[in-house]
Amino acid sequence: MGNIKVTVWNEYRHERHNEQVAGIYPNGIHRAIADHLEQQVEGLEVATAVLDEPDHGLTDERLANTDVLLWWGHLAHDEVRDDIVEKVRQRVLDGMGLIVLHSGHGSKIFSRLLGTNTGMLKWRDDGEIERLWVVEPSHPIAQGLGEYIEIPREEMYGERFEIPAPDELVFVSWFEGGEVFRSGCCYRRGRGKLFYFRPGHEMFPVYHQPEILQVITNGVFWAAPVEGAKTAYGRVAPIAPVAQS
Repeated sequence: MGNIKVTVWNEYRHERHNEQVAGIYPNGIHRAIADHLEQQVEGLEVATAVLDEPDHGLTDERLANTDVLLWWGHLAHDEVRDDIVEKVRQRVLDGMGLIVLHSGHGSKIFSRLLGTNTGMLKWRDDGEIERLWVVEPSHPIAQGLGEYIEIPREEMYGERFEIPAPDELVFVSWFEGGEVFRSGCCYRRGRGKLFYFRPGHEMFPVYHQPEILQVITNGVFWAAPVEGAKTAYGRVAPIAPVAQS
């Protein structure tokens, strides 16, 4: 297999309209993540796309040339066109990996793939300490990590998080206020793999923290498509029975 083709998608609104966010991510959250993947990780081809580009940057050609799509959204979930969401959903079912970051939990694509109101959770924006505990240390997404990741300042997300039970739960967060949250959730949808990773509030430099970037890197390699067995659908001829001796 050749290089994994990665597209990092971002609304790119906060960074253009909020000076504090622009100071942390002067070229956008998408570029902070893409620059790490391009400069520090071998075996990847990285592109970016943002909401205000034609077709939100997710043209048929771009989606066809994406093995893993990373998604960061917050302010403008409702502005994402339904036809684009459906194209992304179908690409995931066909085998494209999807990594949904932080407030992307409220995105149309995440909700449609999981079938629940994924925007429902507790939250508090006080810049608390977060400890992101590794609860599945043998999982590929946890490779190279310690027992937990400590984030000095973050937005709190708390349960109940309105998602289906993950196929695999890799991380659970604890916050200073005592809340806990399922923060690293793996799913399979069709032939595609989906990873939700909670950290990444725009007001804090979370995507400059090496351990967080390591998780994203691991997630890309985990979510990348694999060829797998051939599958037939529809009406087929009977399979020849096993010969009787």
